[in-house]
Amino acid sequence: MEQDIHILLFYKFVNLGSMEKLEEFRRTHLEECERIGLKGRILIAEEGINGSVSGTKGQIEKYKILMHSKLAFSDLWFKGDVGTASPFTKMTILVRDEIVALKKKVDLGNTGNYLSPEEILELYDSDGHLKENIIFMDARNDYEHKIGKFKDSIQVNTKTFREFPEKAKGLEKIKGIKDKKIVMYCTGGIRCEKASVVLKEAGFKDVNQIHGGIINFVQKYPDTFWEGKLFVFDKRMVADVNNENKKPITECEVCSVSCDLYKNCRNPECDRFVVLCLDCQFKLHGCCSQECFLEFQEYCTKKSLVNQGRKTQVAI
Repeated sequence: MEQDIHILLFYKFVNLGSMEKLEEFRRTHLEECERIGLKGRILIAEEGINGSVSGTKGQIEKYKILMHSKLAFSDLWFKGDVGTASPFTKMTILVRDEIVALKKKVDLGNTGNYLSPEEILELYDSDGHLKENIIFMDARNDYEHKIGKFKDSIQVNTKTFREFPEKAKGLEKIKGIKDKKIVMYCTGGIRCEKASVVLKEAGFKDVNQIHGGIINFVQKYPDTFWEGKLFVFDKRMVADVNNENKKPITECEVCSVSCDLYKNCRNPECDRFVVLCLDCQFKLHGCCSQECFLEFQEYCTKKSLVNQGRKTQVAI
């Protein structure tokens, strides 16, 4: 009998020391994770840890005990999900300059106020719309917002989180926005930690963020104000978070049928995230358009000729 796969998401900003210490932590922690039998992806940097791991219920419990036994992670908050297959193919731990890349130094002691899921419900009126003088802001990227979002929320048109400080400057053009209540959200909460500081440093007066991110909210209040699916950075790409309201809010970019299947365009010159129904994926061989399909054919032809040339050289 197959066991459910449990998935953990976690992060913590904590000083993990020099590059030498990080490399040592990476080696020892990878051994610990592999000994337990986990799969996942963890980023570590001087500023802390950010990761997601998957395994059986028993394996996940062992990992929680392991991490809470370490002084730096004794209060680590795990957010969990359950699936039927692991979203990861192996266990990877990487050393990075940042655990969430903003490319801007911010004071993490100056983050926005935390709002509970219950307080998020109170942002909406009896008609199911945001109350006046509230800006509900998605700190994620445009392709994440496209597939699923909080009702009446906005996104500042970022393709990567590194663009957030520059894109956020455009918000200042909205009359009186700095005096409104800003509520930010992201998948697990980590991007809001930095994004909220950016807004506060820019002069926004009332900056808030969902405690625990989207995941914490939808686990407590599914089928309320979350529309669509949740984009995730593993092989699933899209995850169901509502119990009943699972209707897509997106359409196939080729034929416009209701669809929420995300994939990378198969053309390496494009490689963008695109919503494609199964029929169009088949017709275009995984490409996002006829033009990309023709480019992909040309790419495959050139690659085949290069490989044939290498084989000829070896034969000679």
